[in-house]
Amino acid sequence: MSDPVIDLGELRHGTDPEPLPRPPRANGRQVRCGLVLLLALVTLAASAVSPPRRAPLTLPARPGADVLVDGDLVLVMEPASPTGQGQLAAYRLPGGEPVWQAPLSAEARYWGMFPLAGMMLATGYEIGPEGRETRTVALDQATGAYRWQQPGTAFELTDGNLLLRTGGETLPSSLRAVDTCCGTVRWQLPATTAEINVRDTGQGVDRVVLNQVDGPVEVRDAITGAVLARADLRPPDGGQIRVDLTGDLLLAIDRGSGTVTAYGLDQLDRRWTRTGVHVDFALDCGAVLCVRTGNNELQAVDPATGELRWSNSRWGWAWPYDGRLIVNALTSEDGPSHFVVLDPLTGWELADLGRWDLYQLSAGDRLVGTRQHPDGGKVVGEVDVRAGKVRVLDVLPQAAGECQAITGHLVCGAAPVGSYRIWRLPD
Repeated sequence: MSDPVIDLGELRHGTDPEPLPRPPRANGRQVRCGLVLLLALVTLAASAVSPPRRAPLTLPARPGADVLVDGDLVLVMEPASPTGQGQLAAYRLPGGEPVWQAPLSAEARYWGMFPLAGMMLATGYEIGPEGRETRTVALDQATGAYRWQQPGTAFELTDGNLLLRTGGETLPSSLRAVDTCCGTVRWQLPATTAEINVRDTGQGVDRVVLNQVDGPVEVRDAITGAVLARADLRPPDGGQIRVDLTGDLLLAIDRGSGTVTAYGLDQLDRRWTRTGVHVDFALDCGAVLCVRTGNNELQAVDPATGELRWSNSRWGWAWPYDGRLIVNALTSEDGPSHFVVLDPLTGWELADLGRWDLYQLSAGDRLVGTRQHPDGGKVVGEVDVRAGKVRVLDVLPQAAGECQAITGHLVCGAAPVGSYRIWRLPD
């Protein structure tokens, strides 16, 4: 028997799921809990799959609601409205029975949540005297009871605690690590105008890098706050650098001279330098280091030596998966992008993946694709990158519009317009 579909009313789409090929440098847990990218795959004989019948179960949700599935709970975070206060509510799957609901500040706009250590952490912002101020509220996941509140955006650390960052953009930033249980401060740094980067290992953040505008680069242990290395990496002419973190490397990018220099992250020991390359950004692509250049070229570099292995101006973004490299073809066509599987060391094309929309929760997690069914609804498939194929999982006959992936489930727009349904992915 098919799992029930839960009609959630209208859901928010936008800032929480992160594009997989180029994640922001400081998105911590949000990155791992909401990773979404657009992908397309080869044509399937999906029309032969009979759409299963599903009995929808309706849950209340205001327009703009955010949804998360964690175990047997579905959590619905609703924004404040002119007639009502925002709230976070939990329902039990598969029947949708209410478990608890907790009010959220009417002055704040909450945009993200994630579970950790028996709590549900909700992050949002409100407009204060100095501009937009972020805050994180911790609620007991079993009961919805208030536990603590701290200013800042939360990132999970590798030891299970939290790193909170305030400020950013035009405001000075401050950092502090807190105990998950009660918000007790473990270490903190005063406000700084330095560029801040964090390294997310996939199991949490373990390094913090501060790049001073007119001073040294500083690497800190995110768990203890201890300084691991400090060095002035600015070019001889005194210009500024931008920092990217890829694996165990820190890349100092001098766009003025077209130079990128790699350092070991923990000791800032110089590894290699490349000149004559204008780097927009760099990505950890597993066996190689992917570099996107200012002339719209994707380069694959040996992370140990800086040697160029291959380059191609056909590809836009890239990311590693299961020992392969997935890239998207640059095109002026509308709709889902065209993707190809490459051998990361040679750049040889191994499979043409065509067009689908693909959703992935975290690095290494399963890749689930959707595309329009010719008779309406969505075909759902799981990508086998090694084989360059997709296994059809099901057809959602009433699904329409965009989808998002949330912990073993898909949430898609549904007919009629304005409603959304949640579907459990088959194993």
